Amino acid sequence: MLSHELNEREKVILRYIIQQFILTASPVGSRNITKKYDIGVSPATVRNIMSELEETGFINHPHTSAGRIPTDKGYRFYVDSLMDIAQLNHKEKILIQKSLEKKEIEKDELLKSTSKLLSSITRQLAYVSYPNIDNAVLQKIQLFILSSTKLLVVVSIKSGLVKTITLELTFEIEEKDLTVVESKLNEKLSGLSFNEIRATFKERFTLIEDEQKPVLRLFIDSLDQIFKDERKSDNIYITGAKDLIKQPEFDGPERFQSIIELIEDKDIIIHILEKSSELASQNVFISIGNENEHERMHDYSFVSKEYKMGDISGTLGIIGPKRMEYSRIVAIVNYVSQIISEILKQEN
Repeated sequence: MLSHELNEREKVILRYIIQQFILTASPVGSRNITKKYDIGVSPATVRNIMSELEETGFINHPHTSAGRIPTDKGYRFYVDSLMDIAQLNHKEKILIQKSLEKKEIEKDELLKSTSKLLSSITRQLAYVSYPNIDNAVLQKIQLFILSSTKLLVVVSIKSGLVKTITLELTFEIEEKDLTVVESKLNEKLSGLSFNEIRATFKERFTLIEDEQKPVLRLFIDSLDQIFKDERKSDNIYITGAKDLIKQPEFDGPERFQSIIELIEDKDIIIHILEKSSELASQNVFISIGNENEHERMHDYSFVSKEYKMGDISGTLGIIGPKRMEYSRIVAIVNYVSQIISEILKQEN
């Protein structure tokens, strides 16, 4: 159902049901609505409106209660059409800034600190992913012989990140030839994105000396390893499990186990982050319940936002019950993303 198909009275009732359920985690009845909110109609009228909302799929009627709870469709309508984004007060903004604006902090530590901060102020599961380097711009390559069988490749990215890869050698190479190869690699590749390098590497090195061919062939065979983001599970920081299990939705051994499985299987989260990057690179992305493809995620909502690190970006956000306080969570995620992007911009 589209937003214009709900009349104003239905929108008001749906908003109050969701707001009450977020606060109490208990089904919301018509008398609860009329007592708490001055809406100028009787409980009987509210019951009729709630019946309409239930028939059209915006709320549900648990068998054990006379009250109603929001459905995924109801939450989606709320965040898209009814929710007012909360405004963080000055004290909250200063707290976030002081927690993150630490001098001489390594980027890895900054991202870990960001995840811890998000989980502590939202009391939900927080995550921060390392930047996706597919669109990173190469600054320089350095080559070092570690042993007769190992070559160290140090890849420096313009955003300030450094990636190191060890390649296995099946041939001998002299230091002077390696220096020449390093020089040619930088001459032809510096300033290109990783995507461009992978697509055009072979044609950029068609005319090469015989003594350089083994190393360049090794690069050709290792292009994905050197110039691609592997999106490994260790590229994402997750914190706040102890806070999430305190939520009423996760009271019980099975629910607790679902949180543990989620943290251990980070690939599920990475898949959702990839989807969020595609759909909402400039805005806060919200995925609710059944909108998450993996069945294990149907009890959760995701709120995420990209942050910038020079010419590349990562993602940060919150995982919590569908009954999360979306208005406040969106405001926090959005502000933290802005602060992190500003800090990383100053460092580059």
